[in-house]
Amino acid sequence: MLLKLLVQNYALIRELDIELENGLTIITGETGAGKSILLGALSLILGARADTTVLLDKSEKCIVEGTFRIEEYDLLDFFNSNELDYESVTTLRREINPAGKSRAFINDTPVTVNLLKDLGERLIDIHSQHQTLMLNDNTFQLNLIDSFAGTAKLKSEYKILYSSYLKLKKEYTGVKENADKNKADLEYYRFQLNQLEEAKLKTGEQEELETEQELLGHSEEIKLALSGSSNLFSGEGISILSMLREIKMNIIKIRSFLPDGEALLSRTESSLIELDDLAGEIDNLAASIEADPQRLLLVNNRLDTIYTLIQKHRVNSLNELIIKQEEILNLVNSIVSSDERLFGLEKSLANEVNSLKITSRKMSEKRISVLPEIEEKITDLLKQLGMPNARFRVSLSQTTDFTPGGIDQVDFLFSANKQIAPENLARIASGGELSRVMLSLKSLLTKNNNLPTIIFDEIDSGVSGEVADKVGRILSGMGKYMQVVNITHLPQVASRGTKHYHVYKDDVDDSTFTRVKLLSPEERILEVARLLSGSEVTETAMKNARELLKAAIN
Repeated sequence: MLLKLLVQNYALIRELDIELENGLTIITGETGAGKSILLGALSLILGARADTTVLLDKSEKCIVEGTFRIEEYDLLDFFNSNELDYESVTTLRREINPAGKSRAFINDTPVTVNLLKDLGERLIDIHSQHQTLMLNDNTFQLNLIDSFAGTAKLKSEYKILYSSYLKLKKEYTGVKENADKNKADLEYYRFQLNQLEEAKLKTGEQEELETEQELLGHSEEIKLALSGSSNLFSGEGISILSMLREIKMNIIKIRSFLPDGEALLSRTESSLIELDDLAGEIDNLAASIEADPQRLLLVNNRLDTIYTLIQKHRVNSLNELIIKQEEILNLVNSIVSSDERLFGLEKSLANEVNSLKITSRKMSEKRISVLPEIEEKITDLLKQLGMPNARFRVSLSQTTDFTPGGIDQVDFLFSANKQIAPENLARIASGGELSRVMLSLKSLLTKNNNLPTIIFDEIDSGVSGEVADKVGRILSGMGKYMQVVNITHLPQVASRGTKHYHVYKDDVDDSTFTRVKLLSPEERILEVARLLSGSEVTETAMKNARELLKAAIN
């Protein structure tokens, strides 16, 4: 319930601080005094949009703060899932600064406006004349029926199943679409894979072949150069090795009397050994090189195959081509096995659908079972509210597919006249009739739900006399089970409240402010008398006011 409301610098409100209790709280005031401003301020902590136009003083920020007792609302999971500190007495605050920037807080923790709205709507239900449009909303209608039918556990089970069903259905649709598309290309992918597999690609093969191609392509040049070099080393006549041997013999002759002769001889012998070895290697290499046009043709053909595949698959190397081959193989295997995956998903989806059908049917049965009671009670309340020929009916039909609320489609039917059969409520009922239907529904819900604080904005508009008294009784009855705040112009309703606030305008110098005052017992008599007689309060009006207030207590 709402314990306290603080408003600063909003519209015509400089500062307002009111405390509320359980039961029925009445708010009255002259037209234009600012009752709607009060609701506008309250709507800020319910996530309403706001800008600097709401600021009374454009140089200061606007603050709206509501303090709630929430231990009865099962909100611990909400706080935990949103990483908020849970407190049995919780504060919701909204600030609008002079620059137009909005900030929202829950227990002094900054939150998004959407999160503030999500929590606020669980704590306060503001009923205005526009809210009657919800009477044609299927979700709202189902929730009303469910509050009587006791489907909370089933709805929780259905919600889990429905979420799983949507996820599985999305996965199945995606897999099927991909499978259908890929199957059309399967033969093409298989052709590509066969071509690559027939090529028998090996890592590093391209580099080896390119080296061999270079060698085979220049075999004559290489052999001629190596043979010439071998002949220079050890050919007939003057050669490098024969001259080096002669040098060795000359040094041997003089080594005994030549300083460092031995070292010189050693170096010569080392050079002779190294060059003799080099000459042998060149000679062997020259002998091994042979022109092989057949092998060159095979190498060229193999490289052409590799280059063609690289270009076809738009890769840069043989290694990338081998990776591409693996990708195509995986794709082909995936397409081939997609039927098995689809079969598995279809089976799982069928199981989910069956579970949803069972749970949704159970919900439907419970809903159908309470419809006669709802129709009877609402019709009875409407008759008490001045519509003796009213008939209220609930039409429950089944949808072709699952919805977040089950398989039921609701239509509230209404007629205020004997000769007219009940038709769609939102289409046939007048504004006043819609308000009375909404009041009847919410009063009936009071004992079935742990409802949030409900605020009625002139729900009694358009009624008077005995009907107005009945509205007051209904609101007072609701106040025994929950916190109800009602803005009214009717003395019969105003007299039923446990607390009574008066909204008025106060002129200070050249400014006008909206103020709210908690009325004392005597002030309350005067205010009810004013509602009875208008601006001039007569003694008769005072007497009638006392009688109304006394009757309300009894």
